[in-house]
Amino acid sequence: MTSDTIEALPATEDVRAAAERIAPHARRTPVLTTRIDGRPVTFKLEHLQVTGSFKFRGALNALRGGRDVHRVVAASGGNHGLGVAEAARLCGVPARIYVPRSAPEVKVRRIAAAGAQVVRCGDRYAEAEEAARAEAAATGAAFLHPYDHPEVIAGQGTVGLEIIEQAPHCDTVAVAVGGAGLAAGVGLALGPGRALVAAEPEHCNALHAAFAAGEPVEAPVDSVAASALGASRVGRLPFALLRARPTTCVLVSDEQILAARDRLWEELRLAVEPAAAVPFAAWLAGKVPGEHPCLVLCGANADWRPS
Repeated sequence: MTSDTIEALPATEDVRAAAERIAPHARRTPVLTTRIDGRPVTFKLEHLQVTGSFKFRGALNALRGGRDVHRVVAASGGNHGLGVAEAARLCGVPARIYVPRSAPEVKVRRIAAAGAQVVRCGDRYAEAEEAARAEAAATGAAFLHPYDHPEVIAGQGTVGLEIIEQAPHCDTVAVAVGGAGLAAGVGLALGPGRALVAAEPEHCNALHAAFAAGEPVEAPVDSVAASALGASRVGRLPFALLRARPTTCVLVSDEQILAARDRLWEELRLAVEPAAAVPFAAWLAGKVPGEHPCLVLCGANADWRPS
């Protein structure tokens, strides 16, 4: 791992290697199969992952990937920072996480509790990333990108490997998209045999904008799910991987996202953050094809407090 984005595209064998590498610490999260509105659906309960998000998989795979890392710097809206902080703690590596001032306090608090130093910088993720990259360049620390890094993508792809084993009956997998690292990794794991749906908020739609333009471009960041899906530009590596395989991009409104989140709690007692409800919102809206899809619930880092 270096302080710059590595350009080599990961492959399916990298996802398999990541699964072995992270197995001692990452949870093999369960699946739940049920019927909602008369239709069968399976949920991959990745919100039960260590740190409450799939991001732990990619961060741990990158830090355990065999390169000599003495200190790591990252930028995050919250969940990637949590994953890096915990992975760094396990690997005995000091970590500093730059977060925008808009990052939810519950996520910032948990990053610090995992032992990482937190630096608030700028109003948006892009400003935090710029500051983190500057520190990495000045100090020689490793900069760990949240989605545009091959070992991070491979680590996130282990979610897909588990779905294949746990839910072989599912013909479609739907994931929420920010920078598209999870979608790209899951796509590698699934291969051509299953459809992949990339679901985004209407006003937080970096992948949709990239497919429309034919390349990664700046996109708006304005959604209830922005703290987790707030990438203003999709990663170059994820875009290259997703463009090379059939990928269905769908958009849902904030109102649909919140309604889907509430239904997950009211009907299934699954407590997730808004970003995790995006694939379910797309499915409820009839935008996820297939006879029996698997919807990845990617995170649960909301501030749950007793009343």
